[in-house]
Amino acid sequence: MYEGGSVKVAVVGATGAVGETLLRVLEEREVPVSELGAFASRFRPDAAAFRGRRCDVHETSEAALRGYDAIFFAGSDEASERYVPALLERGAIVIDNSATYRMEPGVPLIVPEVNPQAVLPTHRLFPVGNCTAIILCVALAPVRTAAGLVRAQVATYQAVSGAGRAGLDELAAGERALADGRPEPHPQAFAAAIARNVIPQIGSFDAAGWSGEENKVRAETRKILDLPDLAIAVTSVRVPVRTAHSEAVFFETERATSVAELAAAFERAPGVAYHAEAIVTPREVEGTDAVHVARLRGGAALEADPRESQRHFQMWIVGDQLRKGAATNAVQILELAIARGAVTSA
Repeated sequence: MYEGGSVKVAVVGATGAVGETLLRVLEEREVPVSELGAFASRFRPDAAAFRGRRCDVHETSEAALRGYDAIFFAGSDEASERYVPALLERGAIVIDNSATYRMEPGVPLIVPEVNPQAVLPTHRLFPVGNCTAIILCVALAPVRTAAGLVRAQVATYQAVSGAGRAGLDELAAGERALADGRPEPHPQAFAAAIARNVIPQIGSFDAAGWSGEENKVRAETRKILDLPDLAIAVTSVRVPVRTAHSEAVFFETERATSVAELAAAFERAPGVAYHAEAIVTPREVEGTDAVHVARLRGGAALEADPRESQRHFQMWIVGDQLRKGAATNAVQILELAIARGAVTSA
């Protein structure tokens, strides 16, 4: 908790799935917000909740955002592109959940459990990484520290909340239609019907066949872990789960290690809940902030050379996309920026 004063905070996109979660996390973590501004594309009375009270959501404009110490963007890339430059010129802190500035040179991509040292008092712009990459990096960072990391292959099983409120609504509508024996609504948020289905496409495909999501996870993982040469391949799949992403991760360490050594690294890693024996499922971790690691095992069954098996491992990881993958990570960045002296409080 910040003890140096209070902070005036604005949330742009306050009525969306991430925006609503941001307000809840700010309240839960007792961030000392002296004034809260809730914003969206249009005015909506009593459309947001904070500290047990309803509050109006105002139309976003450059003038309306003046005077806030920290502004969260939880909406579209368009809003970030439009308003962020002027806010930075005025000296505000901007924490942006869109993809707009994530790969900008010189702009840190912060996951506080992984690279807090990257926050400097001079920084004003803090993009929040891709939700899948955040969850992946929290799990891979202890591996990097314990034994080095040279390669990762990842298959993701991503919740519909990654597509925002529209994704949650589309899953619910499809489930209701199937249960009632009615035709499903035509898919809008996804490439195919999501209820009782899996869709191996998130974002558009490039000329080489990689989806937009797969390219984001690869590039952002390298940046967050500060491993620009990491060999990483990703297959991203949307599944009919509400808010928690799962990932099957196959990784190769730089030096020989063991399941026991890696398990010990996970047990002491910040933000990780390690499950030595039990499985963990996305429904179990909805509404929580930890990244759960389970089914850690070596690659002996795949390697003809036993020595190679000491460098090849597999694990199953799960994390809530709306919380650690978005809102909680954003609030943690604000807390870290305050601690590092990057925020001038009201």
